[in-house]
Amino acid sequence: MKPTYYLPVVALSLLTLAGCANTAPYGGDVYRGNQAQTAQSVDFGTITALRPVQIQAGSQDTSMLGGLGGAVVGGLLGNQVGGGSGRKIATAVGAIGGGVAGGKVEDRANRVNAWEIEVQRDTGSSVVVVQKADRNFQVGQRVRLIGSGANLSVAPY
Repeated sequence: MKPTYYLPVVALSLLTLAGCANTAPYGGDVYRGNQAQTAQSVDFGTITALRPVQIQAGSQDTSMLGGLGGAVVGGLLGNQVGGGSGRKIATAVGAIGGGVAGGKVEDRANRVNAWEIEVQRDTGSSVVVVQKADRNFQVGQRVRLIGSGANLSVAPY
């Protein structure tokens, strides 16, 4: 392969990586802008169960950058094979294979390790919260539940 062909491959690879979703909002220590300077309710409780899970950041429907980047890279690589109609077939196969592989790479890159945390509130009710595994929680640990509904996070007491 000629050195001039490396530049588009490297550029498209970097673009594919740039499309990775920002996973910071899934942590218990990160607030969204609309939560700042807003009153948050606080409950107290004890962790009764922990389960490691993953959060799929971003939407598979809205972000196609990995698939498109993979298709272009695969097409460029396939175009380097053979000549005539064989080259056209190799380009098409490379583009299809690259698109599938690029989509899978993007999906994998957009996953973040998380905890499914079950907390028994001091009031007796239980709640489950899923958040980024950016803290080492333990069963039996006292915690604060901050916020409500879709804006609930677990923090050490």
